Amino acid sequence: MNTVNNLDLVVLDMAGTTVADGGLVERAFTAAAERLGEDPATMIDYVRATMGESKISVFRHLLGDETRARQANTAFEDAYGELVTGGLIAPLPGAAEAIAELKEDGRTVVLTTGFARVTQDAILDALGWRDLVGLTLCPADAGGRGRPYPDMVLAALLRTGAVDDVRRIVVAGDTSYDMLSGVRAGAGTVAGVLTGAHDGAALRAHGATHVLASVAELPALIRESDA
Repeated sequence: MNTVNNLDLVVLDMAGTTVADGGLVERAFTAAAERLGEDPATMIDYVRATMGESKISVFRHLLGDETRARQANTAFEDAYGELVTGGLIAPLPGAAEAIAELKEDGRTVVLTTGFARVTQDAILDALGWRDLVGLTLCPADAGGRGRPYPDMVLAALLRTGAVDDVRRIVVAGDTSYDMLSGVRAGAGTVAGVLTGAHDGAALRAHGATHVLASVAELPALIRESDA
């Protein structure tokens, strides 16, 4: 018998899940690598494989040096911010409406990202989403560890107090690392969406309980799970 109550905390990724950025992550990584005199062609496969991970962690792996990793991360955030303010991002179709629907159903929605706070804020401002949800989180808000660690999901639970059981959390994202983060946090529903970096096979292999065409399908899925 299922003793878990309604799924009332929904933790959503941004780029690739609720936000269409048109490949800006790869463009910003390329710009950052070039600014440091690195060859981006040697990095791009790893960047694609680790979409969703904290960007500073990616640079630590690629460069093997903390100082250069921090320099590269700053260059990446600067480049991405410039692209964002250039009007090159947009909400994914149905994303804002899905968030509104979730809130109307009485659920608490939190937006998370692997970007730094300054970049997350630039995205929110560019989309006019500052007031869309009550809480947004980046790795620094959860002790510095981003995905695939569970920290941001658990920080969302602790900061909102929306549920008393991790099984009442829904995590949705477009990357394998989003799925791992949800699984490791104990979320009852871990939904992969096919609007971003990774395909359904990769999402399921890393723990997705459901794979959706887009986040627009999430409110109906959660209602079915509540029933």
